Amino acid sequence: MDKESIKDFIAKRVAKELKDGDVVNLGIGLPTLVANYIPKGLDITLQSENGFVGLGPAPEPGKEQKDVVNAGGQPVSIHAGGAFFDSSVSFGIIRGGHVNATILGALQVDEKGNLANWKIPGKMVPGMGGAMDLVVGAKKVIVAMEHTAKGSPKILKQCNLPLTAAGEVNLIITEMGVIEVTGQGLLLKEINPEFSIEEVQKATEAALIISEDLKQMEV
Repeated sequence: MDKESIKDFIAKRVAKELKDGDVVNLGIGLPTLVANYIPKGLDITLQSENGFVGLGPAPEPGKEQKDVVNAGGQPVSIHAGGAFFDSSVSFGIIRGGHVNATILGALQVDEKGNLANWKIPGKMVPGMGGAMDLVVGAKKVIVAMEHTAKGSPKILKQCNLPLTAAGEVNLIITEMGVIEVTGQGLLLKEINPEFSIEEVQKATEAALIISEDLKQMEV
């Protein structure tokens, strides 16, 4: 798969984790693609931390509205019944425990569910955004990311970048598989049939526990 296909594949699989009635926050980058793949018939409310609920899929070319953008500044649509509000209300929703799931990218995740996604020492920091609030305030934290960065593992025994939060990640979804963070370690629950277990483990620094009921990853 090329880079764009990988991103769409991950986003489609993440969308299958959402449940009817969920309020879900989408982080910038890859997670924003999840809005394009919400299963039909599900009543999902997508919240954008820059100040609205009712976020919809990307608009058709030529139908963009310059004032309707997600937290990453990308044009999006808004569903009927959606609402706009200021940052205090937006973060009141997040900090008040009203978000069922947050989906965000990561620079690193480790076997204890620690997350690093906001700063690389020595490089320009665009801003930490709302990640620190979201991973603590949301009921479920899903990391959606490519499995490696330039061939180097992103799923580690221990993060070595500054942490966004400690022990808050519940699920990691990459193009290689679906991994649950458990008290015993990282449990590989689903695997992309394009890869072997050995290939997934080689691309992962942390030791993986292989589920006895390992399933093929489907989107």
